Amino acid sequence: MAKRHEERSQFYHGLVDMGSNGIRFSITDLSPVTQRILPTVYLDRAAISLYDAQYEDGKAVPIPEHTIKQVVKSLLRFKSTCRDFGVPDNQVRIVATEATRKAINSEGYRATIGKATGWTVELLPKEMEGKIGAFGVASSYENVRGLMMDLGGGSTQLTWIMTEEGEIRMSPAGSVSLPYGAAALMQRLEAAGKKKSKEYQAFAKEVVGDLKAAVQSIDTPKELLRSRDGLHLYLSGGGFRGWGFVLMSEHHIKPYPIPIINGFQTTTDTFMDTMSVKAAVTQDDTPEIFRVSARRASQVPAVAFLVECLSEALPTLTNVYFCQGGVREGMHFAEMAPKYRAESPLVTATGPYAPPSMQQLVELLFSAIPTAPTGQNPPFSMPLATAFIQGVFAHMAQVKDLRGGSALRSTTTGIFSTAHGASHKDRALLAILLCERYGGYGSISPTEQDFYKRMMRLLPEGMEWWCMYLGRVAAVVAAVYPAGTIREPRVSIKAQWTVTKKGNEKLCIDFKFEKAIDELDEGLDAALRKVSKAGKKKNWVHGEGHKVLLTVNGREYDNDEN
Repeated sequence: MAKRHEERSQFYHGLVDMGSNGIRFSITDLSPVTQRILPTVYLDRAAISLYDAQYEDGKAVPIPEHTIKQVVKSLLRFKSTCRDFGVPDNQVRIVATEATRKAINSEGYRATIGKATGWTVELLPKEMEGKIGAFGVASSYENVRGLMMDLGGGSTQLTWIMTEEGEIRMSPAGSVSLPYGAAALMQRLEAAGKKKSKEYQAFAKEVVGDLKAAVQSIDTPKELLRSRDGLHLYLSGGGFRGWGFVLMSEHHIKPYPIPIINGFQTTTDTFMDTMSVKAAVTQDDTPEIFRVSARRASQVPAVAFLVECLSEALPTLTNVYFCQGGVREGMHFAEMAPKYRAESPLVTATGPYAPPSMQQLVELLFSAIPTAPTGQNPPFSMPLATAFIQGVFAHMAQVKDLRGGSALRSTTTGIFSTAHGASHKDRALLAILLCERYGGYGSISPTEQDFYKRMMRLLPEGMEWWCMYLGRVAAVVAAVYPAGTIREPRVSIKAQWTVTKKGNEKLCIDFKFEKAIDELDEGLDAALRKVSKAGKKKNWVHGEGHKVLLTVNGREYDNDEN
């Protein structure tokens, strides 16, 4: 056991993110097989605001001695933790940003830390801070195309970014850094006074002007501005994450089923509705909002001010995406080889559970999706189908009562929840597919059924029925190949569309077995019947679905209940 721990710890990397609002400590496992999703071994935070510490009665002062002692104490504790985990000494870094860079006594502060800990503080240049933030955003989704902003305590960065096959493109100018972080804005707004004052109006005009100039300087490519999908905005940093959690609390799906900010998407109109967000955190009867601390709530008016300025300064946007990617994610993702960055997060997360004949099973699953007469693409991507097949057997060790519910929760609080980079849509798709593989809504306990309904509402329109259908097909495949090993072909699948007498499309699926089905195989029989029942109108989702004709070796399968 000790040897195994030693082998694993060689891939452990410790990182201290010395930000403006707090100091974050992390140990990340960068083992090649899972490094794409940046598995966190250890995570902690010291609530030390280096930004606040440098102001006294509104005037800049050196970082006080008592704050430096707090920082050193927290760093020594982390050094001990790194030794506990066996992190190699040369794989620990301290990275400092805006607050340390601007400190009056920055040099002495860093020297004190070095003397006490033996670690060198790496001071990120302004332009590099934005670049690392962009890599953090790139790690947060499978593909990123649009503008990105990183809102820290002392500053905010703006650039454009595009990812493809693990390669990351961004503005040649790097990113534009503006002195409008959440804490800095609070201070400036307090000095400006009421909204109708000349000082406030002048400050708003200054921020809008600086943002417009920043947009011009990054020279956004025309292919982004003219994209058929519109221009997306990706947001990271504590101030924006707090804004995102408030939006999640106000979402029309209540309570919102996924407790992870990374992957959360909203419309531009909802994001720009500053009145609703401010109301959500200021009403006397407002309950505590998940992951929105008193400090974050106090910053909402400042973030609202920035959002209002963005509405005047940025090009027309379509969707807004929230990211967990910060300095930790950005530093590690920047140094990752493109072949690992190109991996699908859900495929990486489910990889350790992949069955031996994974590729053949994926092909078998895809053969159950007929090509529409119009030639449109199948409703499932190859990465999603791969992740599904890799997870199909992951919950088999559990008792039957738990399998469906555990599979449903697997992407939010279960074994695949650590898939950093997966969108909420993809988490919902995989969760519903895996749950349907074990019987779906009817197989889970009443405590899980409400969660199932809320996850279903996150699926892209028209995908609900397809998840039910394909999950049931996977149950048949799992019954035929219970170990996920294809030693010899036992079944092939053919699916095609036909038209009924009334002119409606019917999905015809034929399971061709090499040997006759054993009449005692109740599990296989039940799985086949469920595929057929997916075509019954009473089982359609929100009235949407397709009629299904199930045949076995070319003959219609008996649908009568035994």
